[in-house]
Amino acid sequence: MIAVLLRQGLSYAGIGEAIGRDKSVIWREVARNRGRDGSYWAPVAHRAAHERRRRPKEFKLAADPGLCARITGWMDTGWSPGLIAAVLRRDHPGDSAQERMARVSHETIYQALYVQTRGQLRQDLHRQLSLRRTARKPRGGDHRQARNPYREAFTISQRPAEATDRAVPGHWEGDLIIGTGNRSAVGTLVERTTRFTILLHLPGQHDADTVAETMITQMRTLPDHLRRSLTWDRGRELAAYRRIQLDLNMPVYFCDPHSPWQRGTNENTNRLLRFWLTKGTDLSTHTAASLDQIATTLNQRPRPTLNLKTPAQALAELLVA
Repeated sequence: MIAVLLRQGLSYAGIGEAIGRDKSVIWREVARNRGRDGSYWAPVAHRAAHERRRRPKEFKLAADPGLCARITGWMDTGWSPGLIAAVLRRDHPGDSAQERMARVSHETIYQALYVQTRGQLRQDLHRQLSLRRTARKPRGGDHRQARNPYREAFTISQRPAEATDRAVPGHWEGDLIIGTGNRSAVGTLVERTTRFTILLHLPGQHDADTVAETMITQMRTLPDHLRRSLTWDRGRELAAYRRIQLDLNMPVYFCDPHSPWQRGTNENTNRLLRFWLTKGTDLSTHTAASLDQIATTLNQRPRPTLNLKTPAQALAELLVA
């Protein structure tokens, strides 16, 4: 049909309209299947297409061990295939053959992980995909008890609107990641606008006084405009919230009972942190230095929500503003 319409003098746009295809599809078909004399004939095009199907295409990652090594390195630090593909698209946006070969889709990465004949990535990497979600168990004491340490605390409904829409930086969310047997913990603090993460080293205990003291020490180094509020759930570990408010001059807001989604940024970050802080392990084995390294690694990971900037870059821009 294309050959007939070409002989009738129709343009690519006209042929596309006649057969219900975009003109770019017609152009590619003609360009790929021209004869040696430059003409387009249906039998020649059919034979060329048949030959291409018979000749298997080399898998992109098999042809580029350097790219394969970069992807492996990223996945070793917890990057997802989707994030890797997005960063490669950002770094190699052009249409040249060299640029196209320098990027891969997330589907190509998944194929390399799971399709046996295309296993160009280390086969243990599929276990490192941060896709596992587990139900959170509510912590804290009996909410019916008469002595409620949060009776006079600020609630999340009192939090300013600027914290909710992320328009103004300096609003944080926090939580504890608990180790096996509830005997160890790591505190997590996430700034809502930049997604910058701070980890609290709690090697011995994670009672309210220890959490408050460690948090104050870590956050005191931040400028005042980056300490506007903190949102936490109603676990006993933050019963010393009044001390935090006074020492940091920062209000603390508490989520409604059994409502972890009200700290969605922190919940998502904790899921990423489980790549290093594995569920069911003793978290006290992590030193302060190793937690700092984990936080640095996460803060240097590009985020699609930040247009592929890293949290560290986003925070640095605020510090010099």
